[in-house]
Amino acid sequence: MLPGSIQISGETLSSAEVRDICAGLRENSVRLLSLRGCRLSERDFGHVCRGVAESHSLAQLNLNLGIVSNINRVKQLAEALKTNRSVQSLFLHGSPLTDAGLALLNPALSIHPSLVALDLGDCMLGDEGINLICGLLPPDGAKSGLKELTLSANPGVTSKGWGRLAIAVAHSSQLRVLNLDYNPLGDQVAGMLAVAVASSRTLEVLDLEGTGLTNQSAQTLLDMVENYPTALRTLILAENNISPELQQQISDLLSEGEEEEESEAREVTAREKNPWICQNSESSDSSSQMVLMTSGLGDSLLAETEM
Repeated sequence: MLPGSIQISGETLSSAEVRDICAGLRENSVRLLSLRGCRLSERDFGHVCRGVAESHSLAQLNLNLGIVSNINRVKQLAEALKTNRSVQSLFLHGSPLTDAGLALLNPALSIHPSLVALDLGDCMLGDEGINLICGLLPPDGAKSGLKELTLSANPGVTSKGWGRLAIAVAHSSQLRVLNLDYNPLGDQVAGMLAVAVASSRTLEVLDLEGTGLTNQSAQTLLDMVENYPTALRTLILAENNISPELQQQISDLLSEGEEEEESEAREVTAREKNPWICQNSESSDSSSQMVLMTSGLGDSLLAETEM
């Protein structure tokens, strides 16, 4: 049987329901487990964590909106992730982790062999928490790291913490999506992020919605998009004090870059599909030579030479 999904939202789970969930995890019949905003006893949360530890099929684990509500639960989740090898995406949005909780969870996150997406939005993090997260964004040539990172709504992080993150993003060899929406970043941090994006070879999506930016930030970002070749394809600037004209200019430039890449990709595909390779060369006595070759898929090789 192919692994399926269990998605429950905002309910109080009975012990019988938790037993069924754990059975599915142990039988490797669950690929996605989402218990977003659910309520369950401490004992039953422990059972779920043990099921996660034993599962070889679970790829996505969603415990958003307060399920990991105390230090004891953080410890149990950390132990589960130390054993689990299959989880690729972990969502803890809206959990009161704090830096202390993340410090307990971080050793398991840093050694997990499959984790590529992490949501720590609205988790009451500060600069120390950001410092730990930077370790999950290894530089070029190091071990694999996160491809998607969400840190929305963590107002306790200062410009110093965001500066450290910007440096890690600039050198990350993996990160493709970064969501920083609804943090009080301001123009100073936006400038740091612009430098990080210009340096990054992988970042494709940056969400800065509602982060206190002005036209000053937008002009810096516009200059970055206009003058530096980056991987960036989507930049979200809604809910900021930025003129619609500047936002449109940035959007147009990003769209142009995407269209150029798509055009180049189509040309490469067309060349790959063309079974003939034509090559012209000149010999030393100025005579011309034309060689026509088939794709080699069972056809005869043709060669025609003009002397």
